[in-house]
Formats: sequence, structure tokens, C-alpha cells
Amino acid sequence: MFNKVWFRVAVGLLLAFLIIKYFLEINHIFYPLIVIVQSIALPLILGGFLYYITVPFQNYLERKRNMSRGKSLLIIILLMIILVAIFVLMIAPILTNQVSSFINNFPTIQKEFQSYISYALDQRDKLPDDVKQRINDMIQKLNNMTGTLLTNSVQYLTTFVSTLFLLILVPFFLIYMLKDHDRFIPFASMPFTGKRKEFVVNLLKDIDKTLRSYIQGQVTVSIILGTLLLIGYLVIGLDYALVLALWGMVTNLIPFLGPYLAIIPALIIALIQDPVMVIYVIIIMTVAQQLEGNVITPNIMGKTLNIHPLTIITVILAAGNLGGFVAILVAVPTYAVLKTIVTNIYRQRQNITIQANKVVEDENEKKNPL
Repeated sequence: MFNKVWFRVAVGLLLAFLIIKYFLEINHIFYPLIVIVQSIALPLILGGFLYYITVPFQNYLERKRNMSRGKSLLIIILLMIILVAIFVLMIAPILTNQVSSFINNFPTIQKEFQSYISYALDQRDKLPDDVKQRINDMIQKLNNMTGTLLTNSVQYLTTFVSTLFLLILVPFFLIYMLKDHDRFIPFASMPFTGKRKEFVVNLLKDIDKTLRSYIQGQVTVSIILGTLLLIGYLVIGLDYALVLALWGMVTNLIPFLGPYLAIIPALIIALIQDPVMVIYVIIIMTVAQQLEGNVITPNIMGKTLNIHPLTIITVILAAGNLGGFVAILVAVPTYAVLKTIVTNIYRQRQNITIQANKVVEDENEKKNPL
């Protein structure tokens, strides 16, 4: 029984749960370490995100243009500064004006939207009792959410300011990742030897490949989709077109749920601006999603993660309940990394089992040559 896989897995899980239990009971001892990890988590994630976006260009400069690591790093930094300057000088003023206009018009937008809601609520008497109860519960939740947002506005502002200070660390993480990324796998595999070293190296390479494929593909698809939405919104004359297109580009980083999150604010603005505009927004979003789902994503990403859609939806919903919007953004790549680790461990165990069986067969052949 002690050699059975299920028994070893059960013992491993039991030990893991015991470690977590005792860690939570004495977490005050590790509180400084937890604070440090929380402080660098966001800059590290954003730095890694930018690293996977910029590293293909670095490889191009070094392999195709025969540039040194220092020169390629300098060119990437200069290009990023130029892009930030272009954004600040050209796009940021338009974005700021649209955001300011939206904030100034928000009471009017809210009033108009509430009028539609009131009209819909007036029709509740025609609905079944269970549907009316669900509508009332939803309205109560929205009211509680609004009150919570207003009450915690100061806290959110303080968190936003502290986050801005943390973002200063992002360029430093990015620079060191671009400078020393070739040394990470050799450094991480240094304590190991033989087959274990080979396993660790292959595991880290597979994790790097998974993250690289997902982030680069998802960002490319989101940029293309955001551009399509911006063109469509400008053509129909939708208010706050740039803000809504950028929102659609960001939410598209979330698989499956992203399109629904992107279209909700666009539909609200279109409904208030002109009810007929709602039809145009639905057409634009439908065309953009069809192009993204049938043309853009298959050609750019293919089956990068090979994860079932139901699994992705489950992971996203669980992450949303645990950690909010940020957790939703990192949920799918985190799951993909964990899946890569488990797959590599399972493959390694299979190889060990095959080699052990082969050794036994060879010994049996030696004992019984006939």
C-alpha cells in the first residue's frame, strides 16, 4: 500500500494541509516577509507582463541585427519612452477630455438610465413572482454596492496613490528581466544534478513557453480588437469612443467573459445617447467578436493553452470571488502554469516507470535467455 500512487498523493495532500494550518496559526512570525511579498507582487507581475511583450523584439535585435545585450536593452527603453511620450502628448488629452466629460455628465447619464430602469420596474406586475423577487434583490445589491463605493472612496483613493508609487518599481524589474533572463534557468537548476536537473530545466522552459505564448497572443488579439471597436464606435458617432474601446481592449484579456464586460458600458452609453445606437453597438461588437474568434485568435494564438472552455470559466469565476478584477486577469495564466507543472511531473513519473519496467525486463531476459 505504501508504494501506491493514491496513498502517496493522499499523504502529500495531508502534509500540505497541515503545513498550511500551522502556517496560518503562526503567520505573525512571517508577517514582515508577507508584507515584502505583497509589496513587490504587483510590480513583479507587471514587469513580467511587459517582459514577455518586449522580449521578442530584443531577440530580433540580438539575433537578426547582431546587437549586444546592452544596445538592445537601450533601444527597447528608448522605444518605450517614445511610446509613452506619444501616448501622453496625443492620446492622453483625448482620453482625459472624454473621461472628464463622462464624469461631468454622469449625473445626467445616471438619471437617464434610472428612467429606463424605472420604466422596466413599472412592468414588474406583469412578471412572475420569482422574477420580481430576483429583480428586487438585484436592485438592492446595486444600491448597497453604490453606497459602499461612496463610503470607501477615500480608501480607494489612498490605495490608488500607493499603487502608483509601486508602479515606479516596474521599469526596474523589466530592465533586470531583459538583462538577465538567460541566467534564470541555469541559476534555478544549479542545486540539482542528473535527471532531476534535466527535469527542472525542461519544466522551467515549458512554463516560460506557456506564459510567453499566452501573454503575447492575448495582448496582440486585444490590441486588434480594441482597434476594431474604436473604428466602429467612431463610424457610428458613439460618445466616449476611445474610453469604451480601451475598456474593451483591457477586458478582452479575460477569456470568454471579456466581451460581455466590454459591451455593457457601451450599451448603456448608446441607450442614453440614442436607443437606435444600441443596435449599431451590438452589430459592431458581434462583427468584432466573430473576427476575433474565427480569424484573429486562431491565427495568432491557436490552441496555446489547450484548456477546456468550461474549465476557464470556472477558474475565472472562482478567481473573481477570491481576489476581484486583478485575480481574474491572472487566473487563466496561473492555471496554465499549474497545469504545465502537473503535466511535467506526470510525464516524469511515467518515464521513471517505463525505465524501471525496462530494467526489470532486461534482468528477466538475462536470467531466462530462452
